[in-house]
Amino acid sequence: MFGQYLISFREVLEAALITSIILVYLKRTGREELLRYVWLGVIIAVLASIIMGLFVWIAYGEFSGESMKLFEGVTALIAVAVLTSMVIWMATKGKYLKEELQSKLGTAVKKGSMLGLIGLAFIIVFREGFETVLFLTPFIVNDMVGTMTGAALGIVSSSIIAYAIFGLGIRIKLGRLFYFSSILLIFLAAGLAGYGTHELIEYQEVTGAEVGWFGSNAFDLGIQESSILHHKGAIGSVLAVMFGYSASMEWGRLIVHVLYIAVFIPLTIISYKKPEIFGHLIKLGKKIRQAISFPQKGTTQKNTKNNTVF
Repeated sequence: MFGQYLISFREVLEAALITSIILVYLKRTGREELLRYVWLGVIIAVLASIIMGLFVWIAYGEFSGESMKLFEGVTALIAVAVLTSMVIWMATKGKYLKEELQSKLGTAVKKGSMLGLIGLAFIIVFREGFETVLFLTPFIVNDMVGTMTGAALGIVSSSIIAYAIFGLGIRIKLGRLFYFSSILLIFLAAGLAGYGTHELIEYQEVTGAEVGWFGSNAFDLGIQESSILHHKGAIGSVLAVMFGYSASMEWGRLIVHVLYIAVFIPLTIISYKKPEIFGHLIKLGKKIRQAISFPQKGTTQKNTKNNTVF
């Protein structure tokens, strides 16, 4: 349940903070009459997210047997990819988010665009809602009650924090909050990556495909399923959700899990501690693309003309 709570808490907190920035900006600039359009966009986005969640749940009910394993494996790996990109993006762009958002708001307000405000609020909230549904899908198929409970607690606690900051003016060190929650989310994503690999290995075995040593057992702790330390037990299940713990693992699952942690834990720490490194890498990438790009048509013709021998 804690893993589901962490996902919902982080996603809803981001949506709540960004929405609060919009509301505070409009109040400070004396445009209170536009607040209702922001709330309209938020409400539409929440309803759309709920509908999407119901659609995913109904679609999942149509799968069975080997197709269910394929669905769970693919969904888990997609969730890992999106979750990882979200963590890295927030680490590198979070500092400039307020300025960029206020710039977009200023443009929309100057144009008097009601649809622009509705659309901006909708996109911000629906994006977080979409990510929440995507991230929780691998968990809800195995533990619906725990997932719904964790999600509800995450929504409530993140909403309280957002209100405390913008409504009551309480100062909270959000940088540290996002930093440590990002580290935990990377550990959670590593477990998801391993789980998705495990499901795809089982799908291959069920369909008769040969996976070789990749699907053979790397270790088996010999813990019985009735034990609280089993990954389905009271304690083991918490460790399984948060850190990908399992009483036994295939080589493929173990390799994916360890490699993911080895790559993205340092990368996440660097993203928060030294975000300028990514800025240098982006600039370097642009220079490399410019260096290897083909010359424009006009330049090519000019060079050809100059090099013509009469």
